[in-house]
Amino acid sequence: MIMTPRLRKFALTVHVTSSVGWLGAVIGFLALVVAALTTQDAQTVHSTWIAMELIGWFAIVPLAFASLLTGLVMSLGTKWGLFRHYWVLFKLLLTSLATLVLLLNMQTVSYLVGVAAEDGSVNLVGMRGELLHAGVGLLVLIVITILSVYKPRGMTRYGLRKQEQERKALRP
Repeated sequence: MIMTPRLRKFALTVHVTSSVGWLGAVIGFLALVVAALTTQDAQTVHSTWIAMELIGWFAIVPLAFASLLTGLVMSLGTKWGLFRHYWVLFKLLLTSLATLVLLLNMQTVSYLVGVAAEDGSVNLVGMRGELLHAGVGLLVLIVITILSVYKPRGMTRYGLRKQEQERKALRP
């Protein structure tokens, strides 16, 4: 089913907004990690863990799911299709993988916040792990963005078959 132009523009706006929001929230998360790793103040590090948990659960996770869901809607409701082009499949794979890793990582963040709240400890080893997670996550989101903008050529076998069927249907 192809969406009407009005619905497609609305869905695209929601998709781009959630995707850019996810990217921005990860940059904010990364800024908190860098701030915690460059300070000597234990109170700042502890507060940073709390802020990271809040940004993660209330911004990054919802935006990741919104991006994934709206991406599926866009692919199923437009000419690009979900299985016709490799770049769409790669975007789906990367977005799904990033969302899964995010959910697993957020459980670790919440655990470390709980540990810090109980004993007042400052976990800089965990913070270095967050630097890796946020940095790689940001890189993955940039790759997804590049795929969206450049749309590299290359159709799947399914896409080629569908294209041929559509051509045959148009011939008299």
